[in-house]
Amino acid sequence: MIEGMTYEQYLEKNEKMIYSNVGVSMLPLLRQGKDLFIVKKKSSKRCLRGDVVLYRRPPNHYVLHRIIEVNKNSYTILGDNCIKKEYNIKDKDIIGVMTGFVRNGKEYTTSNRLYKLYTSFWLFFNPIRVFLLKCIFKSKRIVGSIIKKAA
Repeated sequence: MIEGMTYEQYLEKNEKMIYSNVGVSMLPLLRQGKDLFIVKKKSSKRCLRGDVVLYRRPPNHYVLHRIIEVNKNSYTILGDNCIKKEYNIKDKDIIGVMTGFVRNGKEYTTSNRLYKLYTSFWLFFNPIRVFLLKCIFKSKRIVGSIIKKAA
């Protein structure tokens, strides 16, 4: 909540908001406690693959993640630092679209050439990245169980 309003109410009144990043799901793009993100109210248009959106996950959790797939009536969404996709996110769930971020006092827009390059790279390599991270997590669990058994 911002100033006693929900994010939806705040965006309805102000059209955009600048907010501090919380969590690590959007690393390396957004760093917790260091970067700010700028979100504008979602228009009536459908979002695009690669857009970073602020959406409401029931009952009242707000999440900022990237659209990795646009479906006929929904979206598939994934944080840049996550491996678990969220399916069936509807347009009504999305309340805003990130238009930029602030790092070290400098503002970068999503129309910036380097940002677009980052997004293209991230989307292209995402399946490989997710596969490798799953392998790393599984190998850590296996090593951990071997160590427990040996102890």
